[in-house]
Amino acid sequence: MTATTHGTEAAARTYEVRTYGCQMNVHDSERLAGLLEDAGYVRAPEGEPADVVVFNTCAVRENADNRLYGNLGHLRPIKMAREGMQIAVGGCLAQKDQGEIVRRAPWVDVVFGTHNIGSLPVLLERARIAQEAQVEIKDSLETFPSTLPTRRESPYAAWVAISVGCNNTCTFCIVPSLRGKEKDRRPGDILSEVRTLVDQGVLEVTLLGQNVNTYGVEFGDRLAFGKLLRTCGEIDGLERVRFTSPHPAAFTDDVIDAMAETPNVMHQLHMPLQSGSDRVLKAMRRSYRSERFLGILDRVRAAMPDAAISTDIIVGFPGETEADFQQTLEVVRQARFANAFTFQYSIRPGTPAATMDGQVPKEVVQERYERLVALQDEISWAENRAQTGRTVEVLIAEGEGRKDDATHRLSGRAADNRLVHVAAADARPGDMVTAEVTYAAPHHLVADKVLSVRRTRAGDAWQARQDAPERGRAVSLGMPTIGRPAPAPAESPACSAR
Repeated sequence: MTATTHGTEAAARTYEVRTYGCQMNVHDSERLAGLLEDAGYVRAPEGEPADVVVFNTCAVRENADNRLYGNLGHLRPIKMAREGMQIAVGGCLAQKDQGEIVRRAPWVDVVFGTHNIGSLPVLLERARIAQEAQVEIKDSLETFPSTLPTRRESPYAAWVAISVGCNNTCTFCIVPSLRGKEKDRRPGDILSEVRTLVDQGVLEVTLLGQNVNTYGVEFGDRLAFGKLLRTCGEIDGLERVRFTSPHPAAFTDDVIDAMAETPNVMHQLHMPLQSGSDRVLKAMRRSYRSERFLGILDRVRAAMPDAAISTDIIVGFPGETEADFQQTLEVVRQARFANAFTFQYSIRPGTPAATMDGQVPKEVVQERYERLVALQDEISWAENRAQTGRTVEVLIAEGEGRKDDATHRLSGRAADNRLVHVAAADARPGDMVTAEVTYAAPHHLVADKVLSVRRTRAGDAWQARQDAPERGRAVSLGMPTIGRPAPAPAESPACSAR
């Protein structure tokens, strides 16, 4: 399909994708961009309004609907003044609200859900021809997103989805009703995608799923995820493998062994705790208890003493008492997380927790949240100080260091996923810099003693992209980051925080 205006051939129409939420939404947005470019659209140049604006929404974050409708309201006068402009809304909030979006914002042209992102170009064309909104929500997955065209933002690191959906029934989470039951890709398809990415210059892949360690449930192999990690270790040119997110209840020792024994699988683990209180975990329908959780960390560290472990924690779940919260603090002290994503519980309509008795007052939740953040900051800083003097290999990245221009440093991630700011060196995004850590802060390291720079195929791929003709602005991605969340929003975990 060629993008047209009013039924005639015209200059290619431009697009912009705005993404909110978790890693799965980031992955989907790369597919949406690929679909639009495959249909003849081009990305809107920096600072210019797009002919098509696509919102890829989240239903988990607090005030997600207010944020969406506020942005839609801001675009309304722009659309009224720009003939032929279209607005599309997809993602989890669209799956949940469906026709309500068009009722509240009748200037929206297309609404599509999590199961039919491949329909976007056709729906835009239908809306243009019919001159009326197109709302299409499917109850089950039409096409696995990874089979769709893609426009990846990074030439050196990539998400690779191994499954979508979730079979758990956590009482705070609406994801299963929006993403559906778990659907697994065949191992051959995953590995084929990874090999293609490596051939294109990618050095690092992150295997992505709502619950990665139950991968294989559809084809009856409970050891499939560990096998997948080991097979990734056999791919020449693939230097780093990560995954997110596992569930403690299904985390098995074969995965620990695969991590420890496969050289390119990073010694970094994101293991969502949610609460340190067994009573609260039961109310959340989290089918593990604190003792099991801490036992997993012990076994991981026995196999990989250098492992950096991060987590998710919810403060103020309905019925949480001060005693329950103290138990969470105690688990955090014992766990020694490198960092934590901490969230204040807030009601999500449609979840069992929304109607539970014992909703904790906002001021109590806030005070507990501040105590938890203070404790975790103290632990993170101590864990980072222990890195001082160590040699780290840093994959240089774009957009990681907000002050890089002022400090003339480069930024990227160490093997354990810690953010490292490196002294100026002749390195490109995608290249590897080996440096000695000279300073530690709670949420980053500084390595001002550069030992070597290794130019890579990934750096070459980045340079080739820079040298290519400019195709417009990048897709706006809500990439998850490591470190303390901004204190202002009170959010519950993103859908990948299992």
